[in-house]
Amino acid sequence: MNQDHPSSSSEQGQRPKSHLEAARREKLRRIAEMGIDPWGGRFDGHRPIREIRARENEIVVVDGGDGRSAPELRGPRVRAAGRIMLLRRAGKIMFIDIRDWTGKIQVLVGKAQVGERNWELAQCFDLGDIIGVDGELKRTKTGELTIFADNLHFLTKSIETPPEKWHGLADPELRNRMRYLDLAYTEGVMERFLRRTQIVHSIRATLAEEGFVEVEGPTLHVIAGGAAARPFVTHHNALDMDLYLRIALELHLKRLLVGGMEKVYELGRVYRNEGISPRHNPEFTMLEAYQAYGDYHTMMDLTEKLIVQAIRATGQPLQLPWGENVIDFTPPFARKTYDELFAEHTGVNPTDPASISYFASSRGIEVVGRHPDVIKNEIFEEFVQPKLTGPIFVLDYPASICPLTKRSRNNPQIAERFELFVQGMELANAYTELNDPDLQEELFSRQLEGLPEEESMARMDRDFIRALRHGMPPAGGLGIGIDRLVMLLTNCQSIREVILFPLYRPEVD
Repeated sequence: MNQDHPSSSSEQGQRPKSHLEAARREKLRRIAEMGIDPWGGRFDGHRPIREIRARENEIVVVDGGDGRSAPELRGPRVRAAGRIMLLRRAGKIMFIDIRDWTGKIQVLVGKAQVGERNWELAQCFDLGDIIGVDGELKRTKTGELTIFADNLHFLTKSIETPPEKWHGLADPELRNRMRYLDLAYTEGVMERFLRRTQIVHSIRATLAEEGFVEVEGPTLHVIAGGAAARPFVTHHNALDMDLYLRIALELHLKRLLVGGMEKVYELGRVYRNEGISPRHNPEFTMLEAYQAYGDYHTMMDLTEKLIVQAIRATGQPLQLPWGENVIDFTPPFARKTYDELFAEHTGVNPTDPASISYFASSRGIEVVGRHPDVIKNEIFEEFVQPKLTGPIFVLDYPASICPLTKRSRNNPQIAERFELFVQGMELANAYTELNDPDLQEELFSRQLEGLPEEESMARMDRDFIRALRHGMPPAGGLGIGIDRLVMLLTNCQSIREVILFPLYRPEVD
């Protein structure tokens, strides 16, 4: 029995050797000479392979009837389409594994069963080609579920050789750059991205169930606002003005609260001109939701429901693997204050600026000319956050680092804000929204001490202040990083593994 051999792993990401491409192009020519379009066309009536496999229970044993003939299997007629993943030739029989986005199945092609023309066509098959097949669903003598073909359809020729079977696309950068090959040939990748769509669909369904409406705000902003981040700058030629790709969805959604849309959300891309890491990509997907007459406790309950429902939508248990660990998403999630966790993990009194400054200086954190709460938060990010395996809601942040958040009525030094952490990673951020226009203007004017201007909201959005002056109802607001949520629910350690096309430098020719 012979088997077609794909290219070696050293050829990954490169054009195949000329003789391999030449052989495929020769088969392309032969297909065309047969009067068959090697690029295929409409192919109606085929069913997903998962659905075909589910019909296995329709296979029955039929008696020969004359007392002499051996019983034989009979199964339903099916039509499938997919990419050739494995090809084995044995005389006048071929075994082909085809795969679509729902699964894989074996096809048996016998010369006697498909006829001369189809058999000639089958000799032009290569790994990576896309074909259609009609036949009877049965089991082989070894018990493998198989389509016994009686008709073949050529749908697309693959000129390039696919990745080597056993090593595949081993290089993570190549896999992310060549996502089309990663999806087609790397086990589990298609399932991961289909699971992402299930998660996003579940989020939309849960928000709709809660009475939220989805809107679309502008992606080009005159002022980069709603977060402390460095924006991407572009230029509009007709108006001769600089614009910014949005760094957040917040300020336009709050304008809609002013207008009377009481439960509103957007799920879309935002852009931040900052570093790239396993947890950061310059272009990422964010959910922001705002609810009139709610607060940060309202958004805490909503966040918990969104995540639990998303897990259930993927058919997974609430206890999910994360590397060698397990994350238990069983509600309710833990809840602790910022200061409680600060004291617990640093041993420092969170209300004593001198102790905080000493702790920071002794660990190389700059303190001169910086606001005490900025110093405190840098300590929190470096020494507390990594220990928050969670899921845990961290409540009540220092007010001075939360310019869009309402202050606690009991303590104006505290902002009614939470962040949700899972495995040391911030997953969600929510506020009781500030709706006092005068205080908002004051906070915008002062900015955050110690932050470089290009990384803060350096220009005031005066139209937003004007909107607040017309009256924004008290509200809770929530932001969830969708890519990070997908990471956690699919056990991926890098954000690039859950973004179809992450950013890379251009390849060198």
